[in-house]
Amino acid sequence: MSFPSSLSVTERVLLCLGLLVIIVLGIKMTGSVVTILLVALVLALLLYPATRWLQQRGLPYPAAVGMVTLIAVICVVLFVELTVMSFNVIITDLPLYQQELALRLGDISTFLGSYGISTGFLFSSVPNLAAIIPALVSSLANLSADMMDLFFIAVTTFFILLEAPPMISRTEEMLKESPEKLWHLAKMSGFVVDFMVVRTETNFVHGILFGGSLALMGVHAAVLWGILTFVLGYIPYFGLILAAIPAIFFAWLQFGIWGAVAVVAIVCVLNLIVENPVFSYLASRKFEIPALVVIFSVIFWGWLLGLAGMLFSVPFTLMVVTLVSFSDELSWVNTLLGLDPLFVEKEGRGT
Repeated sequence: MSFPSSLSVTERVLLCLGLLVIIVLGIKMTGSVVTILLVALVLALLLYPATRWLQQRGLPYPAAVGMVTLIAVICVVLFVELTVMSFNVIITDLPLYQQELALRLGDISTFLGSYGISTGFLFSSVPNLAAIIPALVSSLANLSADMMDLFFIAVTTFFILLEAPPMISRTEEMLKESPEKLWHLAKMSGFVVDFMVVRTETNFVHGILFGGSLALMGVHAAVLWGILTFVLGYIPYFGLILAAIPAIFFAWLQFGIWGAVAVVAIVCVLNLIVENPVFSYLASRKFEIPALVVIFSVIFWGWLLGLAGMLFSVPFTLMVVTLVSFSDELSWVNTLLGLDPLFVEKEGRGT
């Protein structure tokens, strides 16, 4: 991008900021389309190594793409089916939860009353959990739109995988005079794949252990809370906390305050055993992103693209970081954010 030489530095900065705001607002207005394209691109990067592996085993490339896509679709369908079944358990047992809520609120009222604290203004009536059914039904009604988005994501991912070899060849041809940029691009795709693989493995272990622990305690809908942990675990820092809140609430309904404390203890132990050692050890060897950048990424992409933006905030940020590294004029952005270490292994590329 070039500007007239008559513009001052301040005017150029303001013009760049104005263009950036216009671009962001444009993405916000077309969020659903952008989400489909970006998520499909991330999934294609994730599935491409498996496709190449099947091709190297003698399977024609189109057949390898079809097989990988079919397996991925089956996994997603089974995952959605399990989630819906677990969700139905909550709706079916709602009268039981209403009784347990009245009991727990009564315990709190009795406890506070023993200290002379009046709770009439707080617990004059027990909240009606059945009132949330319309919201749940509305969420299920929107599921068809979400499934349509998943369909378009699957189709887009399929065609990106089909076009991957010629696209890679064309990209290498375009950047043959700039090997450093080509290396940055390869580095970015490796970062995305590494992050998603490590994060998925960690979330799977975390979800199984958390859901299994809740099931052993007898907490309602333990499978659903394990699934929620697996999904929201993709949101850095905030996801596991958000996933634990419903489990803590239902443990409190069933077993009182000590049940909630037990679930909090399980969350802390699993974070110490699974999240910190396993994910940190695997991830630290591959990519180092400052915590502030990660938190800002979650907030920004969540505002821009909703839940999908929060779940894929780190891969999306890695893509933007790579694009910024292509420009000598914008390289200071990565330096300012402390992201230069992502691209300092230039000397070790051939090793």
